[in-house]
Amino acid sequence: MNYTDQKRSYPDKDSKVIAIINQKGGVGKSTTAINLSAALGEAKKKTLLIDFDPQGNSTSGYGIEKDELEYDIYDGILNETPIDSLIHSTPEDRVYVIPATIQLAGAEIELVNEEDREHILKKAIEPIKNDFDYIFIDCPPSLGLLTINALVAADSLLVPIQCEYYALEGVSKLLESMEMVKNSLNPGLEVFGVVMTMFDSRTTLSKQVVEEVSTYFGDKMFKTVIPRNIKIAEAPSHGLPITMYARISKGALAYTKLSKEVTRRG
Repeated sequence: MNYTDQKRSYPDKDSKVIAIINQKGGVGKSTTAINLSAALGEAKKKTLLIDFDPQGNSTSGYGIEKDELEYDIYDGILNETPIDSLIHSTPEDRVYVIPATIQLAGAEIELVNEEDREHILKKAIEPIKNDFDYIFIDCPPSLGLLTINALVAADSLLVPIQCEYYALEGVSKLLESMEMVKNSLNPGLEVFGVVMTMFDSRTTLSKQVVEEVSTYFGDKMFKTVIPRNIKIAEAPSHGLPITMYARISKGALAYTKLSKEVTRRG
């Protein structure tokens, strides 16, 4: 189904554009992007996931073959390819993806010479912005020009944090970058929420990290924590979100619960 054939849940309400971001790799960023968007789709929220990471994990996680793509988000931001022509349907009804490939890695350098380079992504998605209830941007694990573009395009940030010893390492730098963008380029930018990932209820460390992050972020931290779950790890190799691959697994139930918290926040 073409994304224009489907109506939004609340057509009179502005869509939320949320950048999913953490400059540390391996924290469950793309996993959260894929599975949260799927859970929202199941809740009848029309959702777009923009893969803005050259690794393209959100693309392959939805079963899109990167080698077969004629165009991707790179073309949307640097070749002026119409953004609506980049949108792919997914196995999950109401969820759509704008894919990324390794070609996007060169965009950091190419964007340097572009006029108004920090606003390229924001301008690109403007024509489709209100066609969706939620737009998620899966950011690369860095604080370069691609991420700055995502911060300018977004209304708010969702920060996945892994339940590990150095959980908060680098988070202060991320928040500094957010404040810099807020002060100079995007005054409305805020933290939408923080989600703890890879939680192991058997370990004291996981519980201590959750307490530490809760103290740091207060009510910005979601009550739902995402557990370590083998089904979550397996799902991307099947090109499916966890809510379709293993519907009654702990991972699927956690992302469904998280999606309800997200919709309650706006």
